[in-house]
Amino acid sequence: MQFHIDGFKPGDPDDFPAAPGHRAVGSPLPETVDVLIAGSGPAGLCLAAQLARVPQIRTVLVEPKTGPMEKGQADGISVRSMEMFQAFGFAEKVMRESVWINETTFWGPGQQDTLKRLARVQDVPDGISEMPHVLINQARVHDMFLDLMRRSPSRLVPDYGLKVLDLSVDPKATEYPVTVRLEHTAPGREGEITKLRANYVIGCDGARSNVRTAIGGALHGDAAHHAWGVMDVLAVTDFPDWRMKSFVRSENDGILMVLPREGGHLVRLYVELDRLGEDERAADRGMGAQDIIAKAQRIFSPFKFEVKEVVWWSIYEIGHRLTDKFDDVPADQIKSRTPRVMLAGDACHTHSPKAGQGMNVSMGDAFNLGWKLVSVLTGRAEASLLHSYSGERRAAAQSLVEFDHKWARVVGAKVQSDTEEGLPVVARAFVNNLPFTCGLTIQYERSVLTEAPTHQNLATGFDVGKRFHSAPVVRLADAKPMQLGHCVDADARFRIFIFAPKGDTGAQGGSVALLCDWLEEDPSSPLRRHTAAGEDLDAVIDVRAVFQQEFRDLEYGSMPTLLRPHVGRYKLCDYEKIFCADLKRGEDIFESRGIDRAQGCIVIVRPDQYVGHILPLRSRKELTEYFAPIFRVRG
Repeated sequence: MQFHIDGFKPGDPDDFPAAPGHRAVGSPLPETVDVLIAGSGPAGLCLAAQLARVPQIRTVLVEPKTGPMEKGQADGISVRSMEMFQAFGFAEKVMRESVWINETTFWGPGQQDTLKRLARVQDVPDGISEMPHVLINQARVHDMFLDLMRRSPSRLVPDYGLKVLDLSVDPKATEYPVTVRLEHTAPGREGEITKLRANYVIGCDGARSNVRTAIGGALHGDAAHHAWGVMDVLAVTDFPDWRMKSFVRSENDGILMVLPREGGHLVRLYVELDRLGEDERAADRGMGAQDIIAKAQRIFSPFKFEVKEVVWWSIYEIGHRLTDKFDDVPADQIKSRTPRVMLAGDACHTHSPKAGQGMNVSMGDAFNLGWKLVSVLTGRAEASLLHSYSGERRAAAQSLVEFDHKWARVVGAKVQSDTEEGLPVVARAFVNNLPFTCGLTIQYERSVLTEAPTHQNLATGFDVGKRFHSAPVVRLADAKPMQLGHCVDADARFRIFIFAPKGDTGAQGGSVALLCDWLEEDPSSPLRRHTAAGEDLDAVIDVRAVFQQEFRDLEYGSMPTLLRPHVGRYKLCDYEKIFCADLKRGEDIFESRGIDRAQGCIVIVRPDQYVGHILPLRSRKELTEYFAPIFRVRG
């Protein structure tokens, strides 16, 4: 991160100065807000953390509970979510606190009522990401988002003890068209009603979402009619893989999953319990923690399993459901209306925890939506940009629900004697599905934000529509080895990465310099068209370059001025926009990402870290045309 841009400030650089007029903690709710977020789960907090950085956006986050989560619920963080956490600045903290899942083991019935290890596989394939797959208490993820919000210019904190009761939308209103009724849930105020009006309402209020109900939405799908128990325990056992992610199936008592948790001692178990009737709920059985423990002991037998403390437990039934649309605009009114109410997380999709995707996909929803709301509310983009949210994220959720159906059947099936490529069927299916469970298979279809892969051959390792796959580079100004993807912060800016052709040193007359000069000076360039007067030239679109030479063979002072911009109040030079291949360590990004050495290329990366377009270096008109329907002309 960069700081001291507008003057020296002592102390923690993550503490931003409070914005003038920010809402004080505990003050009454305002009558009007730009964004009302319902629910402080992973989706709500991920969205709030993005909006909190922009003080001119007035955001309120309401939560029915009377305080923040302390324990329980989801725990798995995919490598894709870890990449996203890097953009927020707390990936390293999560890596330090969490347990890393490096291997997954599979156990099944052996001879004479024993269990045997059937297979063990690598959990994250080599080279798929610089980030690990980790497990950590969901409450700690909440804490990190909450900390970002508290330190942000707006000093945003949730308003606990409030839930959305219902809402109405006036499609003809241009300001604050959503009227929301909030119900108090705090002791002593139960049932009190408060009203406010909002420009946008985001329902992150779970599977029983009142926001979804208010816009006529419903979850469609099916239930597996099977109860499962989940518990976090401190226990003594002689099961050998207690600190490995493990699938354990017994001969007659079903299956459980072992998920080691942070701290070296805590472990989470997902335990298969009873079949349910067609109209039966898990709560109808009256089961509790002791039922989960007893079933786990039978599955683990002959291994011992003695629980010393149950930290948290729950019993639930699996459902695979998806809502029709993630916003309030009917399909036949898309051309005449823009969304005012949107859904994220469990409010629009639910699935089993077996694939560990619930929290991850929910945060992915919010990360997709956050920069779009920022762009619209700051005047950079037209409100029509928000139509892209439902289309992109519903397709991603649909893929998850379909995958979850298949994976649940594989995990729940009886152990088969069949093997596939030397592994049991369930282990082989797990290996084949690793890119999906890592969160890396989402590929947005062609749209206003994702162009056709016409020039994919110029960078075969950066799939258009998929997340930008980071790789090692060296920063030229200070010779720092780093990951290129780590300069994509959660700041709502697009990135243009210029990959230089062979022999180009950035000197005048070369392809990189000619492109940079055009971007910096020509009125038709997207930087000039979409950056407002008085803003730094990289305020909307941040341009960076990567060269093929070793860093000692390049001269910083000879680089185009666009790559050495002077920014902020004091117009200090930004020294962090030029990189080169890490040849010293044998990490050549041009080779590992299939970049055409002779031609080089342009890679456009969206604010949510997805590749929007790949173009030849000579493409000027196409570059302008990509950004034209996304941003307003402000230059």
